[in-house]
Formats: sequence, structure tokens, C-alpha cells
Amino acid sequence: MDEREILTRFKAGTLGRDDAARLLNGARQPRTETPFPPPRPESVPDPDHGVPDAHGASDGHGAPDGRGMSDGHGASVGHGASVRPGASVGHGASVGPGAFDGDRVLDSRAAADRATSTDLIAVVGIAGRYPLAPDLHAHWDNLLTGRDTSSAVPATRAWLASSAAGRRGHFLDAIADFDPEFHGITPTEAAQMDPQERLFLEVAWDALEDAGYTGSRLDALTTASGASRALGVFVGAASHDYALLSAGAWTPGAGAIPAAGHWGLPGRLAASLELTGPAQAVDTAECSGLTAVHLAVGALRRGECAAAVAGGVELLLHPARLADGAGEGVGAVVLKPLHRALADGDRVHAVVRDTAGGHRTRPRRPEPRAAEEAHESRETTARRIGSAGAVTGIAALTDAVLQVRNGVRITGGPESAGVPWPRTRDEAGRELPRTATVEIAAESGGTAWAVIEEYTAEPGGTDPGGDGGPLLLSAPTPAHLVATARRLADWLTATATADAPADADADTNAGHPASGPPPAGLARALRVGRAALPCRIALPASRGVTELVARLRHFADTGEAGPEGATADLRDGRGDPLGLDGLPETRDYLIALWRAGRTETLTRLWLNGVGVDWAALEAASPWAAPSQPPPPSARLRRPLWLGADRAPEEPEPKG
Repeated sequence: MDEREILTRFKAGTLGRDDAARLLNGARQPRTETPFPPPRPESVPDPDHGVPDAHGASDGHGAPDGRGMSDGHGASVGHGASVRPGASVGHGASVGPGAFDGDRVLDSRAAADRATSTDLIAVVGIAGRYPLAPDLHAHWDNLLTGRDTSSAVPATRAWLASSAAGRRGHFLDAIADFDPEFHGITPTEAAQMDPQERLFLEVAWDALEDAGYTGSRLDALTTASGASRALGVFVGAASHDYALLSAGAWTPGAGAIPAAGHWGLPGRLAASLELTGPAQAVDTAECSGLTAVHLAVGALRRGECAAAVAGGVELLLHPARLADGAGEGVGAVVLKPLHRALADGDRVHAVVRDTAGGHRTRPRRPEPRAAEEAHESRETTARRIGSAGAVTGIAALTDAVLQVRNGVRITGGPESAGVPWPRTRDEAGRELPRTATVEIAAESGGTAWAVIEEYTAEPGGTDPGGDGGPLLLSAPTPAHLVATARRLADWLTATATADAPADADADTNAGHPASGPPPAGLARALRVGRAALPCRIALPASRGVTELVARLRHFADTGEAGPEGATADLRDGRGDPLGLDGLPETRDYLIALWRAGRTETLTRLWLNGVGVDWAALEAASPWAAPSQPPPPSARLRRPLWLGADRAPEEPEPKG
């Protein structure tokens, strides 16, 4: 049995993971070149000589070769896109069934011969804020219901009042608000930062938490050269409104105005996390966000970084840019080579199969076939979030990821809702993944696109079981820790209630969490995937979700951890009183404690400020990211604006 057949059987579910790994280890020839370290034995290794599925094709680093792809779903969403099964309309195309390569579907095995696993990029983290949607859960609800997200100019933007009369757009809430302490920034410095930079910093952090890469797992992102924290940052942005507003209000002696450049967008995150990957801002108008994704994909394929954050941001702050239908938003995805994501147990939201960006003319890409349902209503990114400039591409890509992941196609229109999106089958009867093509064409003539494909199997098969380890939370201040504990309690309650059977008792239906264990892998995801910040709490996590929620709420209400729990505040710098972090023997000591099952001792050391690398200690255990990642850390935002630690005053009510 050759390597390709082994992998095809694994993807089809007829061959188990352990058997596939064993057979592949016997079938594979030694690798001579690879930009990434080989996967661990418990995962299916990356097949540089074949493909992990028989679902599609790409010629790798540029546009597809035009001969077609193996999936039967060629679809797209984008600026000016028409969402119809397999249709290509205007500067976008459709989300729905349809074959690439004109009017025929290529044989999946033949198409698979043209791709390699290192060409495939996994979306392992995702986050965003869009009009009337503070997070992607709310944004998805808006898409499902066809909600009109337009509104009048918010009253809090007093400086736009003279231009706002009769105008309607798609606006974010509370764009002046920011939590500087969470990111280690002073209020004065934060007030001088472009709000676009602040918003992207928050959303990029949320995406990294969703991926589980703000803690010690970030250190494990290494390139072939051995550089750790090899995370790239690529951001699309095209406006400088904040600097223009400050310049317009500037008087002699008033001090410096905010910088007009965009370097701070990727640079702030890269500097704060001490990243070693490339950091780049890009301005290609409406294509900016999607071009950032294209640059990130290229950097990953060249081995310049082990993972990358890519996104875009757009805010409407200057009166000159206020127009009917204008929009705002900020979004980010965390990207990683698929073979590394599978080896590391990451959750895969979707797969990026191909990208192109920054072209003055339309680059070659696979064309979907003619529409099968010409009456399908038009739906565009502009309708969902407005004409949103640099964020348009990342918003369209986010919508595509949500649709292929959830198996729901958004048909568009104010009265429409999402409809089931069935997979098609190849000639052998095998289901093919849903695929969407996102294409953005800027008014200036540039264009960019990406092919997004459903990932049909979670790494590791199932979530890890309850590991009995401690639940650890940390935050920059006690107030942040309380807010994060309350957020986690609310999320556990909502999750347990949503998962409860229809005949659950009245207490459950009233919003009290059901009994039973917390979501599998939750405690471990928090231990290994989150940053260890100064204010900490440790709670037992093995006694059921009801008790865990009660403990979290008790702490949120009283500030006390209660019996069997413990807290620590290391902000005074007196953590690690024995100086264990500086001793070369400490690593072996921690490993010995872990192997002996001394998790309580390890937890006490963590509470005392010792750098316990939970990801390294637990690396030998089977691991898969939880299918329901915990909510992001809580922020305590307040208005910060134009050189002062307050926002512009709201206008006086009229009449």
C-alpha cells in the first residue's frame, strides 16, 4: 500500500490514525529538505510526497493552473460578489455547489497528483468585530438572519456631527474604548495610538487565544533555523483618519500628533510578544486584508515563519470619508501549515488552498461553472458590513470560513436565512469538502482572491478526555482576573444549557448548568494555550461543571478562591522567591514532578511565579484542541482619545 492510498483511506475514515502513522512511517523515504520539524508519531505525519486527501488540487504557490480542481463546490464571496451556486458574477463569485474547470469535475485522484500537503494552510484561529457584532458569534447570527447592520452615525462620534445628518453606514460600537493595562500600555501612550492599531491588537490577541498560542506553545513555533516565537504578522490597512483629526486640531506647543504610518499595526504585536517572524503592513485598498493573507501564506510556504496572524482593519473617523453605505470592521486569522497543525493537535477551522494578491489585473484562478440557480438573490460583503475598505477581504474570508465550517450557505437578502449546504460526491461516491472562492476587486483596479476549503476531520479524532489537572486562569490585574472568571462561568453555563437534552430539568432550562464534566480539554487548553500573567487563580476542574461554575462565580463575587482553590498576585515582582527559574536543574525537576503525578506541587510553583511550561510537560500525552475553545480573556475598556485619557464629549441632546 503506497503513501497516497494510506492517506486517502485515513481521510475516508477506513483507516485509524495509529495504523496510518505506522504504515506511513514504513512507506516514507527519508526527507531531505523541510522548513518545519517532522510531526510527532502520534499524529499522521505530513506527506511531502503525496496529499492528505483526495479533495482538490493546486499548483502551489501561485494561482491555480486553470485546468480545474477536484472538488465540486467552486464558490466565492467577496466585494461585489453574487452568492449563487457556482456562479461567477462581477468582481466576485458564489458560495455554493459548482465545479471548477468549466463544466466538468476532474477525477479527484488525478487532481490530487498536482498538490502537496505543504501547499495547504490551516486556519487555526479566528476572531473579528463587525457592525452590530462584538464577536464572531454575533456576526454569524447576523449572517444567518440577514440582519441589516446599517445605522445612523453613532452619537458618540461628536466630531462627525456636522457631516452625519441623514447619513447611514455600518459602524462599530465604542471605537474609542481600549484596555491599555491588558496589553501593558500606559493610558497616555494608548490615547496617541491609532484606534485601528488598538482594535487590531485586541482582535489579533483574541485570534491567538482561539488558536491556543498566547502561552508557552508560542515558544514552540520554530523555523528550520531554530528561531522560536516564529510568528509572522501581516495587516491590511488603508486610512490615516486619526492622524488627520489630530493634525486638524493641532496648535503650536500641543506636542506630537499620532503617526500616519501603519507600521504600528503589525509592529506593536510583534514587539510585545517578542516575535521573530516577519511583520508587515499592506495597503492595496479594498484588497488589503486579503493581500495580507496572501503574503502570510507565502511566508509560511517559504519557511520564514511557523505560523502567522493575518488580518485587516478599517475605521471611519474623518468627516471627509463619511458616505452612505460606508462600513467598518476588524478581523484576523491565525494560519499554519496544515501538516504542522495536524501534528500539533490544533483545531482546524478551514483550509486555505490557494491565494493571490496585489495584482493590478485579475490573476488567473479556477472559474466556477455557470449558475444552476440563476434566481438566487445577490449578497455581498458590502451588504453585510458596508463598503468597508481595507477590511473587506478579511471579512469576506471570515464569512467563507464560517460557512464551510458550519455547512450553511448564506443566500442573502434581508428576509433570507442560512440554508443547509450539502456536500457533493465524486464518481466513486466519496463526499467532497465544501469550497468557497473569495475574490476582491478594488475600485483602483487591484484584485486578490483565496480558495477556502472545509476541513472534514478534526485532529486526533475526538476531544481529549477529562485530564484531572487544575484549571488555571491568569490576568494582568485582579479586576481582569475577576472579569475573566465571570466570563468563563457565563460561557460554561451557556454551553451546558445549549447541550442539555430537550427533556432536561427546569433548573437547567432556567440557565443553571447541567451536571457532568466540563467540556473535554478545557482545563488543558487554558493551561497550555494561554499566557501566564501576574494575577492568578487555580481551581480543581474534575468535579463537574456545576461545581466549577459555582467556584468561578464565588471568586468573581468575593475575590476568594474558596476551599481547594488558591490565588496569587505577582505584580510586586516578588514571585519565584527561591529563584528556581534561573537554575539549569529546574527543568528536570519540573519534569520529574510531572512524571510522578505531582500536579498540586506544580500548581503551587506556578502560583509562586515559577515558569511552568505546561505545554512541554504535557507534550507526550495525546492532545487535540477542544472543539469548543474557551472564551477570550476579558477586557476592561474605557474611552481614550486624541492625547487625553478620555473620549470626545457626547453631543448635548437636542429639543
